[in-house]
Formats: sequence, C-alpha cells, structure tokens
Amino acid sequence: MSVSRPVRTGLAVALLASAAVACGDAGGLRGAGSTPTATSPARLWPQLTPASSPAWNIDEADTEVVKGVTVPGDDLREVDPVAIVRAEIAAHPKDYRGPDAIYRDTTARMAACTNKPTDGKATGRTANADTTAAGKCPVLQPYYRDLTGDGRVDLTLGFRLLPGDAPDLTAVRAYTVDKHRLLRVMAWEDAVSAVELAGRSVIIRSPSDLADYEYRLQWTWDPEQKAMLLTHDEMLRTHHGHRPGRPSPTTTATAGRSSTADPGPTPSPSVTP
Repeated sequence: MSVSRPVRTGLAVALLASAAVACGDAGGLRGAGSTPTATSPARLWPQLTPASSPAWNIDEADTEVVKGVTVPGDDLREVDPVAIVRAEIAAHPKDYRGPDAIYRDTTARMAACTNKPTDGKATGRTANADTTAAGKCPVLQPYYRDLTGDGRVDLTLGFRLLPGDAPDLTAVRAYTVDKHRLLRVMAWEDAVSAVELAGRSVIIRSPSDLADYEYRLQWTWDPEQKAMLLTHDEMLRTHHGHRPGRPSPTTTATAGRSSTADPGPTPSPSVTP
C-alpha cells in the first residue's frame, strides 16, 4: 500500500526531528525561518469575454519550402548555406533587390561569399571570413543539430541584414528536411547579442533599452505544427553585463565548414565550432 501525501509529510517531519536530536548542539540542524506562504493567481476582470484571436500576427508556425535548393541524400550537411541565403533573396526581391530594398547591402555583399568546398562535408571548421575591400560575406557559420527529434541533423543559419532599419540586424533561420525538400521552420530578425541551441530549442538573446537587462526568446520544435514555435519571450537581468562565454570543446552541436563566413555573435557553451 502506498503512503499518502499527509502520511509522507508526517514521516519526514519525524525523521528530521529525530535527526536534530541525534546531532546535538554541535553542528546540529538549524531552522531557516518561516516558509513563505504560497498564493494562487487572482483572476482580474472575469466578466471580460475571452479573446478568440490574436491582436497581432507574428507568423507562428510559419514555414516555407526553399525553392531551387536540393538536399542530396536528405543530408543538410551537403547543402551550401550560401545557396540557401541566395534562394531567400531570390524569393523576396522586394526586401533584397533594387536601390530601395531595405536589405540591398546584403545582396551586394553576397559576392564576397566563396563557393562551398568540393567535398561538401561538415568537419567542424570554417574558412576564414573575407575581409577584402568588397566587404565580408554576410552569411554566418552554420550549425547542425537534431532539432526535430527524427535522428537527422537540422540546420541553424544566420546572416547579416544590411543596412536595415537598425544596426547589427541579424536574420536567424532553422531548416529541416520534409519529403526530400528543404523546409524553413523558423525565421526571426533582430539585433542579436547571442544565439544558443539547447535541446530542441533555438534561443536568441537581444539587448534591451534598460541597462543590465536583455530579451530572451526561445523557439522549440512542435511535432504537431511541424514548426519551431515561440514558446518563451522574457526580459532577464544580464548580471551586470555578463554574456555567455566562448563555447566549450565538448558539445553535440556541430559547426559546418561552409562558404566563406563571418563567425558572427559568440555562441553559448551549448554550441561549439
């Protein structure tokens, strides 16, 4: 017969009391003071009719098949990250092409991106960033990790959005393979201070207008929606400007060797080149 919760509590109190007596005065247990009383949430304005639709559309579960890019053997390591960015530019010319395009400089700097290495393998190394007069390649180092739980690596990719409405604007994308097609399952643009991979989640940290605070947004794979959903959106203290350190040498995330790429924002210890 199992012990009920009240009985378990009584036994625990008795055991602690006997332990305190056995310990004596020297090195014995000491009280930590009164325990704060737990309070349940109080619902406000219960007479309000619950909303049935969102006030703003932030494109939850927004996915897109990348046209013109194949995935040999359904292996994302075989896909050139630069080709993926070029496909996005081609699919959204209003944003990237022409003198009035908001990210026209991203398109101009794509010429600085070299072709993918002939062996096409991800070895954990990347070529050095192009620092010629033509400007650096806006495509950042790709990272590979299973985000969907299907046993195959998925791709997390970033690239600079230039000039953009704000400085240091970065696009963060996540891709998987669906029915032998390259499928974008997450897209976000922001001023990025750090990007992390944790389990099946992509975490983006961005600066706040408040000193010693930052935004932390987390996208997590949802098998029903077959997309990365924004599951956490919060503001956190940065511990007086502390940022995640450089990655440790032991992790499951693999950085791929791709076209000439800028290393970009320093990843957290959960992401290793």
